[in-house]
Amino acid sequence: MTDPTRDLLPEGLEDRLPQSTAVATRVEQAALAVLDSCGYDRVRPPLIEFETSMATRMDGVATRRMFRFVDPESLRTLALRADMTVQVGRIAATGLARAARPLRLCYAGMVARIAGDQLDPRREALQVGAELIGSDSVAAAAEIVELAIASLEAMGASGISVDFTLPDLVDTLAAEEFPLEAGQIAAVRRELDAKDAGALRAAGGEAYLPLLYAAGPFEEALAKLAGFDGSGALASRIDGLKQIAARVASRARLTLDPSERHGFEYQTWFGFTIYAEGVRGTMGRGGTYRIGGSDEPATGFSLYPEDLVDAVKASEPQRKAVFLPLGHDAEAAAQLRAQGWRTVAALSGSDDAQALGCTHVLTGASVHPLGG
Repeated sequence: MTDPTRDLLPEGLEDRLPQSTAVATRVEQAALAVLDSCGYDRVRPPLIEFETSMATRMDGVATRRMFRFVDPESLRTLALRADMTVQVGRIAATGLARAARPLRLCYAGMVARIAGDQLDPRREALQVGAELIGSDSVAAAAEIVELAIASLEAMGASGISVDFTLPDLVDTLAAEEFPLEAGQIAAVRRELDAKDAGALRAAGGEAYLPLLYAAGPFEEALAKLAGFDGSGALASRIDGLKQIAARVASRARLTLDPSERHGFEYQTWFGFTIYAEGVRGTMGRGGTYRIGGSDEPATGFSLYPEDLVDAVKASEPQRKAVFLPLGHDAEAAAQLRAQGWRTVAALSGSDDAQALGCTHVLTGASVHPLGG
């Protein structure tokens, strides 16, 4: 008896069929073309690395998210990458350590994680991103946000919105304006992130309560944040946010949630989440950080366009293809391919051009629409 479960895929994994694969390929190439045009050179790190290298390069990337196994050659633990950002950081700190800064790198590839979550059960995904190594300035942050928006636009996304945050907000305020004991900082961060006013008070963070309400449309939220910052401890960050917003406000809807920490565990002063209309969940995140090991400043973003592919594939225009009947002119067919046409050659007289996805047919040396 045939086992009905034989061809099932593990939970969270799926095949991409031709139409979906074609859209995913276009999306990836479109984003990489934008990044290349802005001076970002592509790198291709390996799919597998030593676990210790990936685990220590950047805080917040937990080994529990990665598939791990023992290398039969070295007998050391290997890991399947769950995030390409850490690999780009390693490349910058090793093979490109002597390259001029700022160093602009981009990447695209598949990543895998042990388990999905309720909002995103997918365990394998395409990651596309860029890293600006050697700078975490306002100018670097503005360039990266603008590039993330441009990359999404090139992919075909619309109705883009960007939510800014200040990942080191509590640390900055705890050191000056609203002092906290060392043991309180993590708890205050956690309850602010959870938006739990009662727990925030219990953690000793009553002075931080106004931050729970300093979120929303960018201008309004920034005004509330500035009003909360009586001593000016956040003045440089507020000014930085204004400069970044001024550069991208015409291309995206902007919001601010200054105390958001989820997904920004390793970011320093600035972070952002990016969304697109008609696509569930987040499209990606970015911000400023320090590369683990070298402590070099950097700014970057990562996009995960799988949900965008699902959202746009139904409206993707049919690709034009020329049917080549038996005995067709081979030279004419070669010229068509050189001009960018896609050709599909008949293998028998019963091949159906339309069923094979063709839009045109080669007759002699001329191309004609099917049915025309």
